[in-house]
Amino acid sequence: MTTTPSKRTSVTRTRFMLFVIFPVAMFFSLASWALASPVGASPDDDFHLASTWCGLGIREGLCEPGSKPDERLVPQLVRDGAECYKFKPAESAACQQPISGDAASKLVPTTRLNSTGLYPPVYYAAMAVFASADIERSVVIMRLASIAIFVVLWTALYALLPRRRRSTLVWSWVIGIVPLGMFLLASNNPSSWAIISGGSVWIALVGYFESTGKRRIALGILALVAAGLGAGARADSALYAVIGAVVAVALTAQRSKAYWRLSILPLLIVVVSIALYFTSNQVTAASTGMGTDTTVATTDTGFLLTSNLLDIPLLWAGVFGSWALGWFDTPMPGSVSVVSLAAFAVVVFAALAHTTWRKLLVLGLIAGALVAIPVYILVQSSTLVGSGVQPRYVLPLIVMFGGVALFHLRDREPQLGRVQVYLVEGAIIVANAIALHVNMRRYLTGVDMGGWNLNNRREWWWDLPATPIVVWAVGALAFAFAVHLLLRYHSVLSPTHHQHLEDGYSSPRLKTKAA
Repeated sequence: MTTTPSKRTSVTRTRFMLFVIFPVAMFFSLASWALASPVGASPDDDFHLASTWCGLGIREGLCEPGSKPDERLVPQLVRDGAECYKFKPAESAACQQPISGDAASKLVPTTRLNSTGLYPPVYYAAMAVFASADIERSVVIMRLASIAIFVVLWTALYALLPRRRRSTLVWSWVIGIVPLGMFLLASNNPSSWAIISGGSVWIALVGYFESTGKRRIALGILALVAAGLGAGARADSALYAVIGAVVAVALTAQRSKAYWRLSILPLLIVVVSIALYFTSNQVTAASTGMGTDTTVATTDTGFLLTSNLLDIPLLWAGVFGSWALGWFDTPMPGSVSVVSLAAFAVVVFAALAHTTWRKLLVLGLIAGALVAIPVYILVQSSTLVGSGVQPRYVLPLIVMFGGVALFHLRDREPQLGRVQVYLVEGAIIVANAIALHVNMRRYLTGVDMGGWNLNNRREWWWDLPATPIVVWAVGALAFAFAVHLLLRYHSVLSPTHHQHLEDGYSSPRLKTKAA
């Protein structure tokens, strides 16, 4: 078949947009979230930042021995960065001023770090490479490093997956990461790597089974890398890697010796992930309870089980903004939480129009994990939904659930109308812009002040030439462009328009039936 010059030009332009422009736009959109909050803003950052500064062991000026075996000396801003504003929505990050500048690097004692192996050490060791006496600079670089890992891994997955699987990858992330995923991917919390892993392992393995040659090898490597990222960050992410491997095998299983030989890779991921899971002290915390400060005045298992089973959907909804961000002190408006949840529900509901028993069984497995894992921990901790277990713990499973719902078998794809796609696209874009604005406002002035112009009356900001409103505008527009670009190639398409996409880099879009 002869390729015309105009078609070659179109293919080149498509590749440039998807593999150069999109990654840049997505990086800038997440970078704006990285700048949207100060040092210590994500949950338990006092623990995670101290663990990061000590991630490579004792280092002069960064992590020094304390007076007790499990005590370390870390920079004051690392330990106390959030102390003055956490749980105080009206307090801006300007309260950090007394421990900024030269005082930021003053070494102070802490036992709130990973000295007992509560978490796997890989995330902390990797981020510790960027630790320095300049705390604010180091924190931002660490956030940008996690963003770069996400963007590079996602782009590589998109490039290597079979064409018919790219829409699944695109839509599962688009509908699943606003606002909590955007906040965490750009944070200093190891949950950022857990999210990357949970949304990547299963589909990388699906691509591995469905590809051949070098693509299969590359996708297998990506699956291993993604599983390693998760298992190296959180113990529960190792468990999610196991679920991802089981999901991939269940969706692609065939009765052939060749297939079962290929299954050695997911089996390896399962074995290694389970081994890493049981070497973490997080397992002990999960099995004996998390020791929260809000245990209820009963240990009646029946009451705890019933109450948590009835309320567990509230935990899932927290992924979409019904729970506050940060230290649960940055509430999201209904225009974020309701709209984001509605977009997810609409796309998943449409995707279920065409399904199979195999797909339903896999969705049942993930749904079961979404119920069983958090409820078990809550019951063991003698607490109820709203304490202890946070939405970020189940976010990887939410992304996985959305992806499997969008997974099509027997060449039957999910179908959305053109207007439906535009509404979902607009909803996600607007929700992200509002969430980013609200998050920045909370730290710039506190939530007791309002107004669209983030520059007005600001009390805190980074030492940067770019003003808050510029960072917000760039981030919101970059996200809008990235989402629109992806859905341009993965949205409404009549069969007559498929021809120009046969370039090896585009996927069939969510489509309507031909008239």
